[in-house]
Amino acid sequence: MDLIVQAYEAVTIFMDKGGPILYWLLLVTFLMWVLIVERLWYLKAVFKSDKQKVQTAWEGRDERKSWYAHKIRMGMISIATQKLNQGINIIKTLVALCPLLGLLGTVTGMIEVFEVMAILGSGNARAMAAGVSRATIPTMAGMVAALSGVFVTTYLERKVTRESQTLEDSLVMDH
Repeated sequence: MDLIVQAYEAVTIFMDKGGPILYWLLLVTFLMWVLIVERLWYLKAVFKSDKQKVQTAWEGRDERKSWYAHKIRMGMISIATQKLNQGINIIKTLVALCPLLGLLGTVTGMIEVFEVMAILGSGNARAMAAGVSRATIPTMAGMVAALSGVFVTTYLERKVTRESQTLEDSLVMDH
């Protein structure tokens, strides 16, 4: 229990040193990861049954040769692909937002440094240290959050493409 308290205190100190923008960055990162976990869960668990339903519906058709059958097949693949891609653009937007929030933290931290310089002069390095900290920590945190999201988003996009192609290949047209 003591370890949890120490970890909480360390995180609180880090968040205070980073400034208020860091809390917004935490919220965006949390939302991004909730959506990422949901997409991973969908791909690992739910899509298998969705894919099976599409395959069963296609195999249950009596006629699979005509132009109409081809269009129905394309529609089935399109709907499944839309379900696979659902939420990916939101995740990519949140990934792009992370470094921007980090830069906003940099700007607000530098404003704090300039305010201290205007009041106390440029000779007081200790007074400027809090502003410098608020300028650098959000930038670092924004980049780390964005990088983690970029790697997983790349994986998700590849997996979605592969699953969509596998589904398309499994829906065979009769000749």
